[in-house]
Amino acid sequence: MPKGQKRPADVIGNAIKVARIATGEDEEILSDHGKNKAAVSLGRRGGEARAKSLTPRLRAEIAHTAAQARWKKKT
Repeated sequence: MPKGQKRPADVIGNAIKVARIATGEDEEILSDHGKNKAAVSLGRRGGEARAKSLTPRLRAEIAHTAAQARWKKKT
C-alpha cells in the first residue's frame, strides 16, 4: 500500500485485501512511522545491556513493583 494509505475499514473490504496479500496479488508495505532506525537500534541494545547487568534479585524487585502497579485498585 502506498505510504499513508490504510486498510479498508469495512470487514469485507479488509478480508479481500488480506486475501490479495496472501495470494500475492497485492503487496503490503509496512511503514516505520517516521522513527529513526539508528535510535531504535540503540534503544534495543540499551535494553539488552540493562537486562544483562541486573542481578536476579533486583530484576525480581522490579517485576514485583510492576505487578503491584498493574493490579493496584483504581478508585
